[in-house]
Amino acid sequence: MTSTANFQIALLILLYAVSPARAGTCAHDIAQTQAQLDLAIERNAGARGWQPESLSALRSHQPTPRSLAEAEGGLGVVFTDALDSLDRARAADHIGDTGTCSRELAHARAILR
Repeated sequence: MTSTANFQIALLILLYAVSPARAGTCAHDIAQTQAQLDLAIERNAGARGWQPESLSALRSHQPTPRSLAEAEGGLGVVFTDALDSLDRARAADHIGDTGTCSRELAHARAILR
């Protein structure tokens, strides 16, 4: 192998190693917004009093923020929209699209206000 080929291979390896470092720039903001949203969902859970247990609960499935939001109806629909925005922000962050990530985070935060 020539030194030029070795250099090209080394350069490709270096570029692939660096690219994940660029991705994930919104990760901290996503985690922070997720924690705030989880807290809001927890506060809202049970606001309408006791409800019949769902089939998932009867099967001993652990509740998730999404399942709690969906079970609440009303305000839960708004929380589901915020969870969808966070999912889109994670997807955008994964591919390094900081503009979309920021927009989706802003939408989720607006719902929390």
